[in-house]
Amino acid sequence: MQNSKNNLYKTDRFQWIEQQKEKFRNGQYDQLDIDNLFWEIESMGSELGTLEHRLTTLILHLLKYDYQQRVVNPLLPEPYQCRGWLKTIDRTRLAIDTLVTRNPHIRPRAEDQIAEAFPKSRRLAVREMNPYLQKHQQVVESDFPDQCPWSFDQMMKEDWLP
Repeated sequence: MQNSKNNLYKTDRFQWIEQQKEKFRNGQYDQLDIDNLFWEIESMGSELGTLEHRLTTLILHLLKYDYQQRVVNPLLPEPYQCRGWLKTIDRTRLAIDTLVTRNPHIRPRAEDQIAEAFPKSRRLAVREMNPYLQKHQQVVESDFPDQCPWSFDQMMKEDWLP
């Protein structure tokens, strides 16, 4: 029996999940695929950690882009360092989209992960921007909002920039 459970887990994860839910609902605990269930539960925490890490990167680059556009060089058509930031924004959006698509159970936690990621992004923005700014342009954390001003859906829009 264990072998057929493992095969379904490897060949059709969605069907395997549905099967495990049904067995759990019906109290068929002795028929649950405990090894793979344990693996799934254990990996949930790392998926959230990955989401937070990628959101930190995305927010960091959006903060830098926004600050450069609004404050440092508002008259320039494109902020300094912008091309690299835009590539990172695109790659990070794609990575987050892939992660959420493969693990839809983490999508409802995205806003919580943004709240966790934002203070880190803010700190990193200060550290990464100041070496390139003139003395009178130096930033501090309070130059940025206390909370992320953008929603998950807004940040994930392909062509959206602050």
